[in-house]
Amino acid sequence: MYGFIIFIHLITCITMILIIIFQSSKGAEMGAVFGGGASQTAFGSSGPQSFMEKVTVVCAVVFMLTSLTLAYMSSTRTSKLLEEQSAPIEAPVQPTQAPAPQPAMPEVPDLPPGE
Repeated sequence: MYGFIIFIHLITCITMILIIIFQSSKGAEMGAVFGGGASQTAFGSSGPQSFMEKVTVVCAVVFMLTSLTLAYMSSTRTSKLLEEQSAPIEAPVQPTQAPAPQPAMPEVPDLPPGE
């Protein structure tokens, strides 16, 4: 399910990028570079603008829904992983022996300096 939503999200992203690039704008006319200006005759004088706007809105809505769904699924997936990792693993307790006493070191007498 998670992989399918990621696939839909990626297709929506690519589609939305292409649709926005091909739209004819009031300024730079990037759509005309790829033939967007010639396609106005195929849809009528105002046809492509309204059609492209509708497709852009649909892509934006699908993008937002998949983004929210993926964010929710990621947060629940992470918390489940943390719960699994935080479960304590109990190892068998072995009795420990007291450490053996260290032999006492004999004290070395202090020698006066120069000797």
